[in-house]
Amino acid sequence: MDGMPHDDVEAARLAFREGMAKLAAAVSIVTTDGPGGPAGFTASAVCSVTDTPPTLIVCLNRSSSVAAIFDRNRSLCVNTLASGREALSRLFGGSTPQQERFAAGEWLFGKTGAPRLKDAIVSFDCDVESSVESGTHRVLFCRVIDIAHGEGEDEALIYFKRRYHRIR
Repeated sequence: MDGMPHDDVEAARLAFREGMAKLAAAVSIVTTDGPGGPAGFTASAVCSVTDTPPTLIVCLNRSSSVAAIFDRNRSLCVNTLASGREALSRLFGGSTPQQERFAAGEWLFGKTGAPRLKDAIVSFDCDVESSVESGTHRVLFCRVIDIAHGEGEDEALIYFKRRYHRIR
């Protein structure tokens, strides 16, 4: 797209964003704590890589207010949200100060020290092993250290067509 005229580049960017809005994704809150302090953000760009060893990826905008904190801490927890947690997702997705974000949930601490949401459907406690930069984002490759399963079979919160939905 580098050689395309500006209008064509913008049209391609908008078409991509519209297409991605139709890719349903689980909603997670990704948290960290350590030398950089506590931080968290809402993410739908989380994906498994392999089960040998258990590894997942998390995409993080390099210009976000939490990027430097995650870089410094080098561990994180992916907390997959149950339906009914839309307000918590919005809180962690906005510009609310970190202290206020964490005041809204009940948190435990995983083996890495990253905050784990008590009522998450599942939480993946991870060490960040490596990262790759691509465009505006950093792709974090995360080795899963521990997994905490939530109680019961709650409905999951997903994001599709720029809205929250519930799925069993």
